[in-house]
Amino acid sequence: MDPRWSKAEIGELLDRYVLGLDYDKLDDEWAAELFSDDVVIEFPISRHTGIDGLAEYHRRALAMWAGTHHLNTPSVVSVSGNRATLRANMTSVHVHHEREGEIRPHYVSGTCVTGDAVRTERGWRLSRLSFDLIWKTGNPPD
Repeated sequence: MDPRWSKAEIGELLDRYVLGLDYDKLDDEWAAELFSDDVVIEFPISRHTGIDGLAEYHRRALAMWAGTHHLNTPSVVSVSGNRATLRANMTSVHVHHEREGEIRPHYVSGTCVTGDAVRTERGWRLSRLSFDLIWKTGNPPD
């Protein structure tokens, strides 16, 4: 297979993940379309290993917010056989739930996303995503 197609497919996995955080139904089908069974997801405040429970992990994290908006840059992807690495930047806007009419500033962060992908029987799947905090403004949830 032409490496350019693999790079495009892998980059699209990250794009679908990022868009999915804001717009998709996060369920086991969502997870299976994007991730390998042994996936590792690492955020500055938490980590999840394995595809089991991955959708619920994301739903719980996103429920802390009234809304979110995630934007990522195009991915830089390097392919070597059935394995690949990727890197991108991401900006995330998190809207706090209202508290007694109080309007709180959004929590906004910039992260460097690094990851790995593997070619499986189902096609390319993300096997690791790590989000390293570069900057932030506002406050995380209480």
